[in-house]
Amino acid sequence: MTDILGGSIASFIGLTLLMFGAASWMMGQAVAETWRNPAQIVPYALLLAASGRFLDFALFGGDLLSVSGLLLSWACLAAIALIGFRARRASQMVAQYPWLFERRGPLSWGAKSG
Repeated sequence: MTDILGGSIASFIGLTLLMFGAASWMMGQAVAETWRNPAQIVPYALLLAASGRFLDFALFGGDLLSVSGLLLSWACLAAIALIGFRARRASQMVAQYPWLFERRGPLSWGAKSG
């Protein structure tokens, strides 16, 4: 498993999922807050994943050039950012257009009934 991650499981969970996951969540919300296209999350998440790979290498002796570790980190961070984007966008749509939309869940909105 450490070959796939490019480092230890603990450093992947701590750095990628917790620390950079929180940054990714905020990044997704910031993209939504400025009404930008969610496709912008892809390069931003790649930059966060590369930063995470470097910190894993510098602090814990992980493999800096692990392509599988970078891709796995990128996929996890992009997914977290997209969920953060969708949560913020749902809040925005309901707040911006209260006469049109109502909340249908934490990540969705829909046309107001009745």
